[in-house]
Amino acid sequence: MHVQEWLETVPAVAVYALVGIVIGLESLGIPLPGEIILVSSALLASQHGDINPVVLGACATAGAIIGDSIGYAIGRKGGRPLLAWLGGKFPRHFSEAHIATAERSFQKWGMWAVFFGRFVALLRIFAGPLAGVLRMPYWKFLIANVLGGILWAGGTTAVIYYVGIVAESWLKRFSWLGLVLAVLIGLTSMLVLRRKAKKAAATETAPAEGAVRAESAP
Repeated sequence: MHVQEWLETVPAVAVYALVGIVIGLESLGIPLPGEIILVSSALLASQHGDINPVVLGACATAGAIIGDSIGYAIGRKGGRPLLAWLGGKFPRHFSEAHIATAERSFQKWGMWAVFFGRFVALLRIFAGPLAGVLRMPYWKFLIANVLGGILWAGGTTAVIYYVGIVAESWLKRFSWLGLVLAVLIGLTSMLVLRRKAKKAAATETAPAEGAVRAESAP
């Protein structure tokens, strides 16, 4: 069943809780589809009055900030052995190459890696635990975590919600052409920061993978 169709079958309170929990667990370091759940819920809120977009955005933001903070604490206590353990459990997401890429991003960008990491799936999972492992001062992490959480979670909720409202209105007047234009306009504003963050992460990938291959070579 499609995510949005499944969300339509549960009460609004359960949607709020699900969004906060899934995003919190993803921010903590567990690979989950937090962005998909958030976008689907925000779009659902634009179509059904039972779901309050403000409450939804607040739950998403709280989950992002709290999850990242817990991930930071776990990473600070567990250190690098934690990353090795995660690599064994989730090799697709916590491979040596991915860890090296994220670590280089943190070393280069510092607290900005936490902030912009919100908009990149890989860094969104890594941000909290890796910041703790690298012993980033908590006050720096907290500032970047809070600002990034508000902008990503709250901003995504607002953009998708209003895109849904506009799309529904335009659909009645201008058929599918209006829907396509509304979605493109809304998503463009949301994806600007995400694209910039992906480009920054991509520049680090090739050197990091080369370093890993060099270390593993006999």
